[in-house]
Amino acid sequence: MVIGVCELELRMGHVNSLKEKRSIIKSIINRTQTKFNVSIAEVGNLDVHKLSQIGIAYVSNDSAQAHRVLENIVSYIENNFAAELVDYSIEMI
Repeated sequence: MVIGVCELELRMGHVNSLKEKRSIIKSIINRTQTKFNVSIAEVGNLDVHKLSQIGIAYVSNDSAQAHRVLENIVSYIENNFAAELVDYSIEMI
């Protein structure tokens, strides 16, 4: 069993309130979870309205498959939401 873990840091420069940020993050989490069947949550910068840190976990029996899925998720989030991808990391456990 392989567990792929991805951590993303997002910036939302146009956001002016925590309520607006949480709306965007909720959309990212719900749509990504539905599309890729992964565990995903906001794990950092919870009270900072322009930044967010998201953690994603994916379980597989093949590390290449897990890495591929996590890379696809990063591309999906980067290209489909009103948030700028600042940095990300992927790790296999």
